[in-house]
Amino acid sequence: MQIRDLPYADPGEPDVRSGPRFLLWLGRNQLAGQFKAAGWGLLHQLGVAGLPLVVGLAVQAVVDRSGGRLALAGGLLALLGVVIAVGDAMLHRTAVTNWITAAARVQQLLARRTAELGAALTKRVAAGEVVAVSTGDVEKIGWFVEALSRFAAAAVALVVICVGLVLYLPPLGTLVAVAVPLLALAVLPLLPRATGRADVQREKAGKATELASDTVAGLRVLRGIGGEELFLDRYRRASQEVRRAAVHSARMWSLISAIQVLLPGILLISLVWYGAGLVRDGRIEVGQLVTVFSAATLLLFPLRHFEEIAMAYSFSRPSAVRAVRVLGLRRGGVPEGVRDAGTVGAEGDLYDPVTGLMAGSGLFTAVVCGDPDEAGRLAERLGGHAAAEPDAEGRDAAKGDGDGKGDGAPDGEAASPLPSVLLGGVALDDLPLEAARAAVLVQDKDPVLLSGTLDELLDVPRSGRVTAEQALTAAQCGDVLDALARSSAGNDGDPLRARITERGRSLSGGQRQRLALARSLVTDPEVLVLDEPTSAVDSHTEARVAAGVKHLRTGRTTVAFASSPLLLDLADRVALVHGGTVVAAGTHRELLRTEPRYRAVVTRETEAETDAGRATARATGSGTGTAEHPARIAAPAAVRTIEEVEERA
Repeated sequence: MQIRDLPYADPGEPDVRSGPRFLLWLGRNQLAGQFKAAGWGLLHQLGVAGLPLVVGLAVQAVVDRSGGRLALAGGLLALLGVVIAVGDAMLHRTAVTNWITAAARVQQLLARRTAELGAALTKRVAAGEVVAVSTGDVEKIGWFVEALSRFAAAAVALVVICVGLVLYLPPLGTLVAVAVPLLALAVLPLLPRATGRADVQREKAGKATELASDTVAGLRVLRGIGGEELFLDRYRRASQEVRRAAVHSARMWSLISAIQVLLPGILLISLVWYGAGLVRDGRIEVGQLVTVFSAATLLLFPLRHFEEIAMAYSFSRPSAVRAVRVLGLRRGGVPEGVRDAGTVGAEGDLYDPVTGLMAGSGLFTAVVCGDPDEAGRLAERLGGHAAAEPDAEGRDAAKGDGDGKGDGAPDGEAASPLPSVLLGGVALDDLPLEAARAAVLVQDKDPVLLSGTLDELLDVPRSGRVTAEQALTAAQCGDVLDALARSSAGNDGDPLRARITERGRSLSGGQRQRLALARSLVTDPEVLVLDEPTSAVDSHTEARVAAGVKHLRTGRTTVAFASSPLLLDLADRVALVHGGTVVAAGTHRELLRTEPRYRAVVTRETEAETDAGRATARATGSGTGTAEHPARIAAPAAVRTIEEVEERA
């Protein structure tokens, strides 16, 4: 794989059982590049290793006053110079290619997993963690893959040089051969502590990054409440913690570097002292001493690769563990035996067997939940392939406790997975993810607007039945278009060519919400699920948006999670979900008259008013009896007439 061939057509399916296994998987997928880099690296290292021998021949030729041998040594030096230059250039080329292609493969895998998980990703992993994995961690993983081939070449070169020195001059060669392994392994005991300090630094940096991104995202709100200084002070403290952790980590790495300088220096001094004694005694020649000393000096270069590979692995292993943590995330659904998306008709009623919610085909169904979190989980479930969400104690909600038992399950019995939502009798979890997403589109409570022009924002997969103008009109985006037209003076006032900043921060919350709604409407899926689509707009705009959505979605299934009477009154059917189950269903006005719990959510009744309403309902249903009198006394205090309830709603 060359850099010009990127991206990969298929980056493959990684081994996510552990960080080291993931690194091994990366290495196996780049064997050709690794062998190529190792070959060029070995050529370069052996060329460098030949220099001391040629220099020793030249020195001895000068001592012996042999012009022929001196000329031969000069020719060999020139040849070795060419070999070293070619080997070094090609080694750098292939090693950098390995680095970039490995990093690109990991980034493609992360992008694919991010697209698959969608909004569920940040529910499982912190946003700062995702940013750190996709930037710094990818570089560290690529560094290890790149350094691996150079380390292999250096290790082979060291063995060849040590064996050659032992054969060339046994007294000094043996000293070098014994000292080299000690030099290579001297820093290993310090690496775990250095890695631990680096992990602490990286963890603190990730928290600081997450705090910074959250602060920037909520800057408008912070300015509104005067909280800029509070968050600035919080980030300043986090930044100082990162600085202290970085200094603490650097001290250990500086100690490792100092040892890498001290021990080779001791070896060279010992070698010169011992070799000079041998020359004085006439046991070896001056040229031989120069050859061994030069070889020992050049050995420090491949020895550096031992330090580098140890550092690269120490940094890349935690990075690989964090990458595996993201790549190992899966949504629900079964990978085996999935249905063919082209053979499944995505039409019919939408039914959730867990809650009993039924959204009739072609109808506008509203869902009322007293708990907003419960509404968000149910909305995600309706889209199929819902990701398991950990509970407050970090346990997987779909799997129950960490010991494999679900809440309320008998001891020793694992909790069974929740049944899938059905669309026209077909389980969405049994469909491929792409087919399920094409059939059911879920817009969550906080939709994200990507940076770019409005035209690019609305350039999404669509059925073709709804135009961008129709979607923008239904979502009541007229004022948004006017604002964008004024800000796009360089584009002839065309709002569709106006640029939207990241996450739409230049727009108000209501404007962002309506643009996101228009994007969902232009997609025109068979089933559209909206979680609080009008929570950030005023009541007048909300009424027009609700009417526009109902008109545009006529004949298509729409499910809206809301508690606003303006939207609920337009729904064909309203369902009340309480305690994870549909407890009542009907029209908005019917539920106002008959269901106190529904009335409490929609009209914001107090607990006392709700209890009084329940007493009224029980008394009315019982006809006559002793319970009728206190209920009739309490009823006027809560809600005097049904007409008053409807007026309040």
